[in-house]
Amino acid sequence: MKSFASITSALALAALVSAAPAPVPNGGVDVRPNDTAPVYHTMTDFDFQSLNLALNQEWIELDLFNYGVKTFSEEDFAAAGMTAEDISLVQFMANQEVGHATLLTNILSAYGRTPAKQCQYAYDFYTVRDFVNFCQRLTRWGESGVYGFLPHLDSRPSAQLLLQSITTEARQQMIFRQFSGAFPMPVYFETGISQAMSWSLLQNYLISCPAENPRIEWPIFPALTVNNDANLLQDGYLAAITHNRTSLTEAGRNVSLSWEAPKGNVSYDGLYNTTVGGNVTDPTAPKYVAWINQLNTTYTDFTITGNNTGSTIQPNGTVFENVDQGIINGTMFIALTSENPYVTPYNLSLLNDVIIAWGLYQAN
Repeated sequence: MKSFASITSALALAALVSAAPAPVPNGGVDVRPNDTAPVYHTMTDFDFQSLNLALNQEWIELDLFNYGVKTFSEEDFAAAGMTAEDISLVQFMANQEVGHATLLTNILSAYGRTPAKQCQYAYDFYTVRDFVNFCQRLTRWGESGVYGFLPHLDSRPSAQLLLQSITTEARQQMIFRQFSGAFPMPVYFETGISQAMSWSLLQNYLISCPAENPRIEWPIFPALTVNNDANLLQDGYLAAITHNRTSLTEAGRNVSLSWEAPKGNVSYDGLYNTTVGGNVTDPTAPKYVAWINQLNTTYTDFTITGNNTGSTIQPNGTVFENVDQGIINGTMFIALTSENPYVTPYNLSLLNDVIIAWGLYQAN
């Protein structure tokens, strides 16, 4: 005769097998047992071009982190306040990029398509402190560049995997701010930018790429330079978990800007692009400066002061009326525009059509 325990166990198992699916509130996509099983590949050209751009970003980060570890000695790192353990962390972040690049390569390779391979790069830093500062800027646009297109992907399963990699990059950006002696996370919200905005910053550091690399379709905006940009690296603030520092900039500051003219077609072997300012018909006469950060895009008037030079006033304002978080904060984005359309985080790419020049602004 079977024991009471064995009988109850069998009944519990039978109930588990025959139980109805767990209830799911109305709505949602692909969250029920009979929904289409996820397939992790690109579904449209938009998907492929977006993820291939993300792969190019992972490749430069892999090269950059390894380059820093190989180029500088332990003594160089120590002078910047970084220990052997910190160097090991940078190396581990390079290992993370191997995983990210592998993930995207696998997704992009479906149906025989060719994902990008690693290119050759040129960097403009010569000290450890400049290296970590460059890393925090590069990971800033790498992180924001994915946030901008992630909700627009046709392949939701691919978006899920990319989300799980970009959250790691967010941590990298924070760590490199700490290595720079800066406050690690000075904003309430991380902004998203369009693919063209991200690509315009990345392509500046390419020397050459394999000829088989697929063409990147996103336009390149002429570079915008902040002539009096604040320096994140300040004396007395070396690598640390956090520093409670005074703001680098403030509202009312006169900001001097210069920008390059469109260069026409540019080529990096396998990467062919056209340098354009969206659909701007007169790229010599910008009217506004767009300040893009957190949840906000704020415009200020632009005054031309010379040949491809001009100035504007840093705006004031907060993310919400009832909070004290300034809209001008952290490592953020800035653009010269011909118009000042109303945009939100979800449709920020509409700015592509009015951007004349594009760059970063070091607010804090």
